[in-house]
Amino acid sequence: MPQPPPSLPPRVLFRFGAGFYLLVAVGGLVWIGARHGKIPLRLFVDPERWSLDLGLGVVLGLLLVAAWQGLRRRSDAARELEGHLARLVGSLSRSEAAGLSLLSGLAEELLFRGAIQPAWGFWPATLLFALLHTGRERALWLWTASAFVAGAVLGLAFAWTANLTAPVAAHTVVNAVQLSRLAGKHRAPVDW
Repeated sequence: MPQPPPSLPPRVLFRFGAGFYLLVAVGGLVWIGARHGKIPLRLFVDPERWSLDLGLGVVLGLLLVAAWQGLRRRSDAARELEGHLARLVGSLSRSEAAGLSLLSGLAEELLFRGAIQPAWGFWPATLLFALLHTGRERALWLWTASAFVAGAVLGLAFAWTANLTAPVAAHTVVNAVQLSRLAGKHRAPVDW
């Protein structure tokens, strides 16, 4: 059985993640700008229905979290995956988890739904999203499968709303709940 990965030192994951997601966001913006000459505001938000799109995204995010919670209760593989990811996440603070959730939700959706999906189509964007959520360890295969399902949900939300508000909101909700919960497994209790 392979050895579990060590936790990253405090702040290292946050700094690395923030830098990585800023590069992903810039890459998505450059791709969109190269294809369209300018980046339309409507790609991000429809001013006439932003609240509906935001609500849709929050609901979709909560449904994805609930689906994972159900799988985790029934599956040893899901609990093993969570243990693996919790060790990688280490002891992110709540504010770091929130910041990474927002950055990753915005950056990944900008790239996968804002740039790749319009250029290459729904299925290639969904498959690429899943493949980039993987690793060599068998425990991570379920992460890839769940990322495929989540990517499909996010891609459908983008196709239906024609903007990134719902996918970004859903992605951010999922990451905020999961990162906070995973980091909480290593976070020291608050001493009041």
